[in-house]
Amino acid sequence: MTKGSDRGIRELIESGERSFSFEFFPPRDEAGEEQLWQAITELEPYRPTFVSVTYGAGGTTRDRTVAITEKIARETDLVPVAHLTCVGHTREEIVSVLRAFDRAGVRHVMALRGDPPGGPGSPWEATPGGLAYASELVALVRETVPARVGVAAFPEGHVDASSLEEDARVLKAKQDAGAEFAVTEMVLRADDYFGLVERARAVGVDMPIIPGVMPVLSLKSMRRMAELSRRELPEEVTARLLPLSDDPAALRAEGIRITTEVAERLLDGGAPGLHFYTLNRSRATREIFAGLRIAV
Repeated sequence: MTKGSDRGIRELIESGERSFSFEFFPPRDEAGEEQLWQAITELEPYRPTFVSVTYGAGGTTRDRTVAITEKIARETDLVPVAHLTCVGHTREEIVSVLRAFDRAGVRHVMALRGDPPGGPGSPWEATPGGLAYASELVALVRETVPARVGVAAFPEGHVDASSLEEDARVLKAKQDAGAEFAVTEMVLRADDYFGLVERARAVGVDMPIIPGVMPVLSLKSMRRMAELSRRELPEEVTARLLPLSDDPAALRAEGIRITTEVAERLLDGGAPGLHFYTLNRSRATREIFAGLRIAV
């Protein structure tokens, strides 16, 4: 998708093009910012459909998210997608953030409910004067600024959903509110993604659903990532990594192979592309691209 194109991510995918995208988070300090821009520079030649910038819990990275997406919009040929959550903001504050994104030239927003204010696992409570559901946020984005909107999807169902079917209906409500594409949390098994797509299509979701993948670099960190979303690392992944626990280099190499295999299965099975959770580093993502033999 070229910078000057009026086509959104949905139109791009529906025209037959695959979407490859990268996610970054706002750095905490100067060293982190240098690392972030190095990663962006190294990944730009892969011509991603878009790059997304996350939004800290309760809006803790609000100013940095706006600043980074603005810099991407103005100084690179990349298309930035700014994350925005309901957590910690009134409706008026959300409108203010959206207008800041709009002034910065950001034309795509990822509308998310966000984690509970008390952190993952604690009860969800809406901010007084704020929004309770991602679908409400999607609608507010659409009525406030001329932005295209993406949303989250969950291969194993959202942890708060009473059933996988209800989870699919929630995704449909986001689409009905104006969402044009969805990105999943990290896919641990390709079959989980295909199951999500099947459930979503059954209730009328026809927007593209892009699977998210995260390079497996450490058994400990991947277990932690899975725990944060109240899931478990698949036994087949643990079985391949545990024997390599005392050899970080070998474990990392095996982790890249595992991620590449999942990514390949997703693409072969009809996924419209891949969304890489980069953790602000480019090397592992570039290695997966090489394993998939995707030309730069």
